[in-house]
Amino acid sequence: MHESPDPSLDQVLLNQRSYDAIARHWWQVRTTLGSRERQCLDLLATDLAAGDTVLDLGCGTGQPMASWFIDRGLQVTGIDQSAEMLAFAYNAFPQAHWLQHTLPEFDLAERFNAIVLWDVLFHLPRNDHQTLLIRIHDHLLPGGRLMLTSGGSADAAFTDSMFESRFFYDSLAPHTLQSVLQETGFHIELMDVIDPPTAGRDKGRIAIVAHTAHTTGT
Repeated sequence: MHESPDPSLDQVLLNQRSYDAIARHWWQVRTTLGSRERQCLDLLATDLAAGDTVLDLGCGTGQPMASWFIDRGLQVTGIDQSAEMLAFAYNAFPQAHWLQHTLPEFDLAERFNAIVLWDVLFHLPRNDHQTLLIRIHDHLLPGGRLMLTSGGSADAAFTDSMFESRFFYDSLAPHTLQSVLQETGFHIELMDVIDPPTAGRDKGRIAIVAHTAHTTGT
């Protein structure tokens, strides 16, 4: 069997094709925020004012996360690997800045007041998580906040179906992710289990809100 020289690229491309395939359905069903999402967003936005900048990594169609920030007068940049998802975002929210990139390759000159990585990190191989979190830290202004979700267990990587398309999932153990964030320079404000693992297919999900140091060099 032929093996790709970069297996992680295969996993990224699997998710890219699958999100392209479900984009219209995702636009129709992913429209509202849950109560735990609102709790995290309220904390993330504690110090944000109109005109501040937010980077939404894995922004999808722009709703409901990016639109929440847009409605509050914040300047949103959204990055996603799915061109079909971004087409919905651009048409619905042309005032935002939408870019197509895979997360392992994104690199922007701008630094942001807040970054969102919601239901995205677990689509990357766990060996890539620390590198991405370091890059995110470098893209935050001093005191900027990060809001993310990750898997709630350290089970082996797997693929599963959503809307009849296959997706790749992988996660660090929650305590390992906590350590990685702290080593990277984040100060964790909230870490909570929002979906506990079950005995079945659900591996669980955790939410984290963390901030960088308020001044450089501290």
